[in-house]
Amino acid sequence: MWKPLGHLRKFERRELTWLLIGFSACVLLLIFIALAGEVAEGDTQAFDVKVVQALRDPMNPANPVGPYWLQRALEDITVLGGPTVLGLVLAAVVGFLLLQARYQTALFVTITVASGELVSWMLKHTFNRPRPSVVPNLHVMSPSFPSGHAMESAILYLTLGAVLMRVADRRITKVYIWVLAVFLTTSVGISRVYLGVHYPTDVVAGWIVGFIWASLCWVITQQFEAPAIEAERQNVAEKSQ
Repeated sequence: MWKPLGHLRKFERRELTWLLIGFSACVLLLIFIALAGEVAEGDTQAFDVKVVQALRDPMNPANPVGPYWLQRALEDITVLGGPTVLGLVLAAVVGFLLLQARYQTALFVTITVASGELVSWMLKHTFNRPRPSVVPNLHVMSPSFPSGHAMESAILYLTLGAVLMRVADRRITKVYIWVLAVFLTTSVGISRVYLGVHYPTDVVAGWIVGFIWASLCWVITQQFEAPAIEAERQNVAEKSQ
């Protein structure tokens, strides 16, 4: 008697989740469009330059403010959003999923990250914003807006977080996974501004697009992944009995 009601409530929660994600993505898309317009017209340039300069030593702009260990730590953190580390993480996760016979999930993660890389490249070359020039000795040649590190780390880490949250049973575990994914994404973006390789608006735009793209891909693939995850849970439960 209660089983159909339970399925109905589960369906309603899923639909509500999709609705909230879709609404959030639409709001963020409008924010990105407004931000991109301001950046393209140069209205954010003064603010961006002021923030980057505030994070540099006035006597020697080549050095960021703060202790040396902070600079070294953020140099290490920024690598977490680089193509090499992201590629290694993606390969390791996809390999694990394939060994676990989670073929649909492996395909979903791969397509999400690969398509996100393409979107990042297209946006960068559409706006073609120069890198910050207020910091000397800058050896990054690709366009600045939006931040590829911020966007691609958001796509990968938030996607992996969503996948892990769906297989986790305890609520505290889900919260832990979400906090960790957001922390990694945020840390990478902050490091880009601190090191002077991006303006703050570049990073904010990267976060926005990364979240939108990861959410869009997640919603599209929900109907294909849900049955596979439920079957896997049942198999694990049967083997543990």
